[in-house]
Amino acid sequence: MPVFRAISTEIVDAYRSGGLDVFGNIPERQISDGNGNPCRHCLREIPKGVEMLVSALKPFAETQPYAEVGPIFLCAAPCQRGGGPDVSEILTTSPDYLVKGHCVQDRIVYGTGAVIEAPEITDRVSEILADPGVAYIHIRSALNTCYQVRVDRDD
Repeated sequence: MPVFRAISTEIVDAYRSGGLDVFGNIPERQISDGNGNPCRHCLREIPKGVEMLVSALKPFAETQPYAEVGPIFLCAAPCQRGGGPDVSEILTTSPDYLVKGHCVQDRIVYGTGAVIEAPEITDRVSEILADPGVAYIHIRSALNTCYQVRVDRDD
């Protein structure tokens, strides 16, 4: 069974306290317009009028050719880390998403990438994780390719 994993609380707490993002910038503080501002920590949409952080994230341990970097939103105030076996709220607000399997060396496993409709997420991630060469999956926005969540096997 797949497990959806949010960004670690340690990373988010560092950003909230003024820690620098992957480009050496302090996360920007903005107010959510309530229209597509998914927090990558609680895995919920940030409500309109609520302060949020905008930061660059590289969800890989090392810098290498496949280590994509992109913008993310986070609740500026503390929120509980989301995740688990159920599809997260932030994966239900768009019609489709980009999924890609990665190997233990953090490279894309070719043939796993696809743009899928939101209702297909559970079946598609289960199918990808059935490949023993896949260590984990990243789900991204199909429209803007922004990182949404990591998916692992429930081992």
